[in-house]
Amino acid sequence: MNELPTLPAFIAEHLARPRPTALAERRDGRTASLGSADVHRRAAAVARALRARGIGRGDRVAILANNRVDWLIADFGILYAGAVVVPMFATTADDQIAFILADSEAKLLFVDDAAVAERVRTAIPNTPPVVAFDVSGTGGFASFVSDAPPAGDDEEGALASYREGIALDDLAVLIYTSGTTGQPKGVMLSHRNIVSDVTGAFDPQTSGLREGQIGLSVLPFAHIYEHTDALGYLYNALVHYVTTPERLLEDLRAIRPHYVAFVPRIFERLIAGIIGSARAAGGLRRRLVPWALAVGTEYERAVRDGKPSPALRLQHAVARKLVLSKIPATLGLDRLVYFVSGSAPLHRDTALTLAAMGFTVLEGYGLTETSPVVTVNQPADNVLGTVGLPVRGVEVKIADDGEVLVKGPNVMLGYYHLPPEEQPFTADGWFQTGDIGTLDEHGHLSITDRKKELFKTSGGKWIAPSRVESAIKRSIYVGQVLVYGNNRPHPAALVAPNWDLVRAKLELPATMTSAEMAADPRVRELMLREVRNNTADLARYEHVERVAILPRDPTIEDGELSPTLKLKRRVVEQRYADLMAHAYSPQ
Repeated sequence: MNELPTLPAFIAEHLARPRPTALAERRDGRTASLGSADVHRRAAAVARALRARGIGRGDRVAILANNRVDWLIADFGILYAGAVVVPMFATTADDQIAFILADSEAKLLFVDDAAVAERVRTAIPNTPPVVAFDVSGTGGFASFVSDAPPAGDDEEGALASYREGIALDDLAVLIYTSGTTGQPKGVMLSHRNIVSDVTGAFDPQTSGLREGQIGLSVLPFAHIYEHTDALGYLYNALVHYVTTPERLLEDLRAIRPHYVAFVPRIFERLIAGIIGSARAAGGLRRRLVPWALAVGTEYERAVRDGKPSPALRLQHAVARKLVLSKIPATLGLDRLVYFVSGSAPLHRDTALTLAAMGFTVLEGYGLTETSPVVTVNQPADNVLGTVGLPVRGVEVKIADDGEVLVKGPNVMLGYYHLPPEEQPFTADGWFQTGDIGTLDEHGHLSITDRKKELFKTSGGKWIAPSRVESAIKRSIYVGQVLVYGNNRPHPAALVAPNWDLVRAKLELPATMTSAEMAADPRVRELMLREVRNNTADLARYEHVERVAILPRDPTIEDGELSPTLKLKRRVVEQRYADLMAHAYSPQ
């Protein structure tokens, strides 16, 4: 295998492939785009501007912002300058921003706008210089770039000099994990880590992606999942669109992408939204759409697990003609080649429902510490219920206690500032993921839960909460759920309902607040029935017979959800300990 390039060389090489549109963004219903040459030119200007400020090889530059084209321009420019990118979620709390800036010794900070810049300067002592993307004058990104020294006659030579001496195992990205207790840990990712992962996971020979297709980003670039996806789009010369979750359905219809990476929660919301819209429309659609989805899911299960009966085949033909075949175009997904799902387990039933609508979902697995992709299903080898085979160059094995161990060029250098004895590696160099999993006879990996989240009932049975949670989230009436019950006779579930669908289902007054609905016996009865029904096909000791209902939706801003919409278990358990304990009170 040829020697890998460093990230600045990799980015420059792939931006050199001429494309009239390389990056585009949808903001407020409008599209703005840049060609590959323009992206390269602007990133080079960022690099010159950083160098003019004395920021160069090995220096840290942080980005605290929502997704936008300029996020990627800044990211590429930092790498062009030979510096290290320190990405932060736009929702990061001030105390964690302060810790990350100090711990990384960041020399500069890019933020969204003047309000964020002022907040950071006010709340955080010794803030480095701040550049705001949406500020037009002094202190703004446009001014920062335009004030860069002229490119000169040999800009490519200057860029090459910036990266001169950078080694593949030098630090490229310092990305902090979102800690739920204590301070976050800095994950040190090298040029080799990221480039090897991109070229392994996005290999054109196996990925099926083709130049000129459209890839859509909706997950935060500060998350390694989407950060690596962005480089994968570049590697395959895709047109890369950037959008936001708030306008996702509208933008899907406008963009009509070929490739989208989601997390399971977005798929669950998509299905719930389709059913909710049908019920709100009333008439025949109210019953027809849920029926068609149920028939389609059952048909897809029968195809994979056995042989569909003649009656089911007939029902499916009707459901497909009347409903299922029309859904992709309605959502703007008629050109979709496939979805990729990662960050959390995707329930098989969810994948089957998506298959019924004509969508292929390739589930993968990875961690921030592995850049992130460890395994992924491929279009020609997509085994539902697994997260696929290891990508090129990566090895996976299962420890005696069931923990997934990984070795390969994608595995991080280590945690920043932590001593060797606190690094998660075995004596012979395997990375300890903290996840529990199994390998099938063909090497496909399945993940069952986080090692630290397993709990034991008073009857001595080990419960993998994510397995039970993903089963419960098959209900369109459930928004978020946390399963618990250590040393209890059976597990219980803390549920945040999908309030709009619950309100419509029970015909509750529009004036009722979520807290009032949570206290309503009708809501509790519905939630308990949904939880029981959706855990009935699990092992008897996994059946959930008790529920506690959250009085409001958990949010990223309150620290209860991660930026990829996963409940932060420890935060929620501490905050709602009394409510969770009450579920076990005599009913």
